[in-house]
Amino acid sequence: MDKKKVAVPLVCHGHSRPVVDLFYSPITPDGFFLISASKDSHPMLRNGETGDWIGTFEGHKGAVWSSCLDNNALRAASASADFSAKLWDALTGDVLHSFEHKHIVRACAFSEDTKLLITGGFEKILRVFDLNRLDAAPTEVDKSPGSIRTLTWLHSDQTILSSCTDIGGVRLWDVRSGKIVQTLETKSPVTSAEVSQDGRYITTADGSSVKFWDANHFGLVKSYDMPCNIESASLEPKSGEKFVAGGEDMWVRMFDFYTGEEIGCNKGHHGPVHCVRFSPTGESYASGSEDGTIRIWQTTPNHSVDEVAKKIEGFHINKEGKPSAEKVSDA
Repeated sequence: MDKKKVAVPLVCHGHSRPVVDLFYSPITPDGFFLISASKDSHPMLRNGETGDWIGTFEGHKGAVWSSCLDNNALRAASASADFSAKLWDALTGDVLHSFEHKHIVRACAFSEDTKLLITGGFEKILRVFDLNRLDAAPTEVDKSPGSIRTLTWLHSDQTILSSCTDIGGVRLWDVRSGKIVQTLETKSPVTSAEVSQDGRYITTADGSSVKFWDANHFGLVKSYDMPCNIESASLEPKSGEKFVAGGEDMWVRMFDFYTGEEIGCNKGHHGPVHCVRFSPTGESYASGSEDGTIRIWQTTPNHSVDEVAKKIEGFHINKEGKPSAEKVSDA
C-alpha cells in the first residue's frame, strides 16, 4: 500500500456500547444505507456513503445482536437479547411488529423477495415469519444442532445458511423440506457468513481462518490463515479481487483474494473488531468495534490527509448524548 496515501476513515459515533453487527442495503433509488446493531439496544440507520446518522430504532430492552434491511431499505429487522425480534418501518422508525421468542435471538435476515424474515438464537430453532401475515405462527425449521449465531439466505430463498455459537461448520437448510442438506466443515465456530453480491461465493470466518466456498457446488475454493482470531470477513463485491477481515487485534486488514497476501492494514479502533462489511459499490467498507464506533474506510485511499480531513466532518455527540449532524471535524 502506498504509504503516502493514508487511510483515514469516517468515524461514526453514537453507540454507547460495542457494535456487534453491520449490514448494508443494496443500492436503492435513494442511495444505500447502513444499519448497525449494538449492545446498547438501539440499532442505528446511516447513509451508507457518508456515514451520516439518519435515525435510531427505539424499543428493545436488551442488547441487539443482529440487524438488517430489506432490499428496498424500507423496512428493518433486529434480533435481541430481550427475547424478541422486531420489524421496523425504516422511514419512520416505528415498530411494525414484535416477534416474541423464548430465549435470546442472535440473528435475523430478510428473504431476497422481502416477504419472509428468518430468526434464530439460543432456542436452536430457525423460525420463518411471513411478513404479509404478521400475526400468523411462524414455520419452524428442523432443530439446529447448536445455538444459532448467523443466518443468511441463498439460491433465491430456497436455502438458508446457519452457523452455531458453540460448534463448527455452516449448515445449509432446504427451505421446503426444513432439513439440513449440506454442512461446510470448519474447525472452529463460524462467526461470520456472507454470500457474495454475485451469488458465487460464501465467505466465512472461523477462528483464525477466512474461507471462500463455491455457493452452488459448496466446495472449498480458498482458505487463508489470518494473523489473529478473526470475527468477520467480507469480499469486495465488484471485482471480487480483495477481501477485508477484522478481529481481536483491533486492526482491519485487506487481503488479495487470489493469493491471500496482506495488501493493507487500517489502525484506529480501540477494541476488538466484531464486524466488517463492504458497501454495495465496493468503494468503501465499514467496521464495527468493541469501542462503540463504526469506521468507514475507502477501499482505495487516494486522498492526502488534508483532503480526507475535510470530508470527515461528520459526527459529534451533543449534550443529550445523541449523534448530531453538525459539521465538526472528528478530532
